[in-house]
Amino acid sequence: MKIDIHDIILQPLITERSTDLRESMNKVVFIVNPHANKHQIKHAVEETLKVKVVKVNIINVEGKKTRMGKFEGKKSNRKKAVVTLKQGEKLGIFEG
Repeated sequence: MKIDIHDIILQPLITERSTDLRESMNKVVFIVNPHANKHQIKHAVEETLKVKVVKVNIINVEGKKTRMGKFEGKKSNRKKAVVTLKQGEKLGIFEG
């Protein structure tokens, strides 16, 4: 399946853990298209954000089950990508 390069990265994931990863190990976490693979994610990050990527790890996150009284539901599944940047590379979206 061919995915447009701008449809691969959906949003950056900003949590305490992702902030620690970014500051200590130069890794950035994104929520990505569930149909994208590692090569497509690496290409999309390098082209859109103009940085060099060393490694990409992918995590499929199962949506949690929720309840509101007698009604049950489920949050949607998502795919996270932990992208390791080359030493010395920085992303401008997180600076300042």
